[in-house]
Amino acid sequence: MLGATVLALTSAALHASWNLLVKTAPARDLMAWGQFVLGGLLVVPVLVVLGWPEPATWPYLAASAVVHVGYVTGLVQAYTHGDFSLAYPLARGAGALLAAVGGALLLGDGLSAAAWAAVVVVGGGLASLGGRRASSEAIGWALFTAACIATYTLIDARGARTADSGVVYGLATMPCIAVSLTIAGVARGRGQAFVGALRTDWRTWALAGLGLCAAYTLVLVAIRQAPVGYVAVLRESSVVFGALLGWLLLHEALGGRRLVSSVVILVGLVGLVAASW
Repeated sequence: MLGATVLALTSAALHASWNLLVKTAPARDLMAWGQFVLGGLLVVPVLVVLGWPEPATWPYLAASAVVHVGYVTGLVQAYTHGDFSLAYPLARGAGALLAAVGGALLLGDGLSAAAWAAVVVVGGGLASLGGRRASSEAIGWALFTAACIATYTLIDARGARTADSGVVYGLATMPCIAVSLTIAGVARGRGQAFVGALRTDWRTWALAGLGLCAAYTLVLVAIRQAPVGYVAVLRESSVVFGALLGWLLLHEALGGRRLVSSVVILVGLVGLVAASW
């Protein structure tokens, strides 16, 4: 369990970082799309050496790639309509709650009574993130993103457990997602803009893509060592990083209050960790 904890916390730090890049980018949709494309290209040579996951995992890879189109769309819209200190903690925290419940109900990952109580604390922290000044569009898109997060987490948890190697499966998700986002982006008429931005931003996209690949693969490896609810919720300790970055770096007006709400979420996460030992 200790190994899974370290993996999940490292993933949390990496995840908050690449999300901040999306929030601060001039063209958020291109930044998010480009990260996955460059990340997918970076892992292809590794997959050539390690091999592609078994055919039994292909339906999970395909389903996850499709859900990620909705995830990226929701994420970009949430950042467009709301503060980072609101949209990021709300999307990640609510996604973790849904994944935890889904893991218990659908994947057989048992949660104790104490763990369920901790989940309630996390929910209370999430509920306090909004406030009167919060955009209804931002909240709506963040919750939509949360539903996508929970969906692909459960899909990939099953896929990683089906695979002989969680690392190989995690790496394989990246090019699959890159393909699905490219199809969706071209269909929206953003292909020419993407090519133009690629010429100037490819270094940033590649760095972010590397962090993205590492963050998600670490989670999938951790899921093989611990219940999906434990890993998914622990990874969302990144909500505190998100609120802190929004407050200190982006100078968002309600960042301080949302940091307090995120600390409440963290208290619930600590309770969940303690209940799972």
